Amino acid sequence: MNAESASSEGPAFLRAISGETLPVPPVWLMRQAGRYLPEYRETRAKAGSFLSLCYDPVLAAEVTLQPIRRFGFDAAILFSDILVVPQALGQKLWFVEGEGPRLEPVADAGRLAQIDMQADEDKLAPIIETVRRVRAALPRSTGFIGFCGAPWTVATYMVAGRGTPDQGPARALFASDPDLFQAIVDRIVASSIAYLNAQIAAGVDAVQIFDSWAGVLTPDDFRRWCIAPTKRIVEGVRAAHPQVRIIGFPRGAGALIPDYVRGTSVDAVSLETEIDRDFVRSEIQSLVPVQGHLDPQLLRAGGPELEREVEAILAAFAGAPFIFNLGHGILPDTPIAHVERLLKAIRG
Repeated sequence: MNAESASSEGPAFLRAISGETLPVPPVWLMRQAGRYLPEYRETRAKAGSFLSLCYDPVLAAEVTLQPIRRFGFDAAILFSDILVVPQALGQKLWFVEGEGPRLEPVADAGRLAQIDMQADEDKLAPIIETVRRVRAALPRSTGFIGFCGAPWTVATYMVAGRGTPDQGPARALFASDPDLFQAIVDRIVASSIAYLNAQIAAGVDAVQIFDSWAGVLTPDDFRRWCIAPTKRIVEGVRAAHPQVRIIGFPRGAGALIPDYVRGTSVDAVSLETEIDRDFVRSEIQSLVPVQGHLDPQLLRAGGPELEREVEAILAAFAGAPFIFNLGHGILPDTPIAHVERLLKAIRG
């Protein structure tokens, strides 16, 4: 079901993201398909590696559906990774166990010349097949979210070859050679539009654009490297699929989020844990539905403090269109019982 057909009988997630205030807000969790689930660990072992899992449509669909079967979340999110786009552009990608992704850095014009102008659709075809499989198996009452990484965040990994504490290599490159950095961003924008449109055509209801490193930018750089490229993606997706809802997640942007919402025209915005709730209510939730923003550490810890925090979040945001989520991904050692307790606290 697409967002334009969501109604009082449609998926609660789509109703909320379309601007409806619900008596019980829908809930899903970032990284809800992950290592905290024994069934995920078993499937991951079958795949042999994280990337093999991402590119195996049968296994990737299975792990996408696992948290829906176990918890009945109101939305499923495609199991994949934001760095499949640079890999499809021709950049070598691998994962180091316990450390994370590695890429061959693109930090000069010579290396950029070796990167394709547009992502290879054939390389992304297994992921699109995963979307089709999930769509066919997903309950119609459950929303389905596709995603990509935002150009700024993806570019930081492409330039440095890995995550860094302050994304200094990318910041140094756009300061010294903004034209080169813009060329990298342009490739990501074009490829992300095509990638999201393919996900939508295969069956997702909504897409989320993850800008995990938005918070390290100055206001001017944020507008240039976060807002402007994301706006181009939103426009490219809406040109092909005007009914599909788009969520932005400029993590760490804080007081710049209203500028982000106005500048990109996203339909909803996801909130990091640290943001001030009064500011959200007055300056952000008055513009678009919001999603968030429980601390994953609290979910891992559980106990009365978790329930108090859930109540505080509901009191702050549930009087307007709202989707309950985390401020970042669920932690791998989070007890399953704590997720069950969270859902009971939200749904009563």
